[in-house]
Amino acid sequence: MTTAAYTLAELCIAQCAEVWRGEGEVLATGIGIIPRLAAGLARLTFNSDLLLTDGEAYLLAEPVALGPRAARDAAVEGWMPYSRTFDLLWGGRRHALVGPVQVDRYGQMNISVVGDYARPKAAILGARGFPGNSISHANSIFVPNHSTRVFVAGEVDMVCSAGYNPARWPGGKVPESLRIGRVITDLAVLDFGGSGHAARLLSVHPGVTVAEVIAATGFPLEVAAQTPTTPAPLPEQLSLIRERLDPRNLRGSVFKGDPPGDRR
Repeated sequence: MTTAAYTLAELCIAQCAEVWRGEGEVLATGIGIIPRLAAGLARLTFNSDLLLTDGEAYLLAEPVALGPRAARDAAVEGWMPYSRTFDLLWGGRRHALVGPVQVDRYGQMNISVVGDYARPKAAILGARGFPGNSISHANSIFVPNHSTRVFVAGEVDMVCSAGYNPARWPGGKVPESLRIGRVITDLAVLDFGGSGHAARLLSVHPGVTVAEVIAATGFPLEVAAQTPTTPAPLPEQLSLIRERLDPRNLRGSVFKGDPPGDRR
């Protein structure tokens, strides 16, 4: 069967959208180009209850295209200042798709420093809202460069978000409310749904092998006997991405050397 030509960015957008399937009326926060487009795609295709903002102070009735826009382009349906955002956040009514610089086998994330905290090789954002977000609502992960520099052996250099590491919890008991959803990368789709919240490989992208994913991951992965291939975006999804959500093709800046084409 012939599939429509698509790019790696479009494949990742379609897979990232899946983190909000079945989530109902929650605030979708997509950090970065791919996650933001994914939130809009989820809203337009299978979760019409998803709450989206314009990134400033308003709830939108429908997603707006990436890039410059006039005020009239946004169909505003509500006011969404920081106070209301935090009400949803603390109440668990939010699912964020974030982009950490490091992730470990427990799903702990780092966006602060690389290297020793006292003398880091690189200082980045600081912990920001990761500590509170991770214990308050669901979080999923998008990583555009799947490698052992991101998926690190041992623990992340600075633990900015709560994960499934029992050593970090009083009495070694991880709260049942903690929820880390899917991990979408340029190579594969993973989650932490393995035995004891072990990192688990769900699918590999077309043209990628399981061995390549394992080699690019610094910690063990739970792998099934048969790992499926990540499905291609549907024609409807491609039309929405290209014509409505990102007509200026800003997604084309995410991956180098990512021309349109069948990725099988």
